[in-house]
Amino acid sequence: MAIDKVRAFMREHGMEDRIMEFDVSSATVDLAAEAVGCEPERIAKTLSFHIGDRVALVVAAGDARIDNPKFKAQFHSKAKMLKADEAEPLIGHAVGGVCPFAVNEGCDVYLDASLKRFDTVFPACGSANSAIELAPAELEELCAPCTWVDVCKLPEA
Repeated sequence: MAIDKVRAFMREHGMEDRIMEFDVSSATVDLAAEAVGCEPERIAKTLSFHIGDRVALVVAAGDARIDNPKFKAQFHSKAKMLKADEAEPLIGHAVGGVCPFAVNEGCDVYLDASLKRFDTVFPACGSANSAIELAPAELEELCAPCTWVDVCKLPEA
């Protein structure tokens, strides 16, 4: 199971005890926010895209949306998301538990600037009922090598 891969990865970084597992689904931003008990925007969702022969995993705030012109400028490619049945074989995590930890070769991790406005965020941990609370700097350290990008837009206030 993918959560076991993530658990082993977190153990190597001394963070295994910080993984939260829920009795309810956390497979969507709203479900995760309810399970964690936080605002939906603090859920760090991982979006997956085809970029040439690689996969780009973009971790963004729960309320952020891909801004197509920014995405194309950053990646020199249109934003083409992976299909649901491609996630597990290409990333190593199934839809609902996709996260930037313990991913397959061929995946590049990008952290969107939308995360920087929070003290902590909650990415999944490889299953549809898990999360971990991390400061953006901790997320960056765990995802290394990764790149900060600005490819999302936030809702109008």
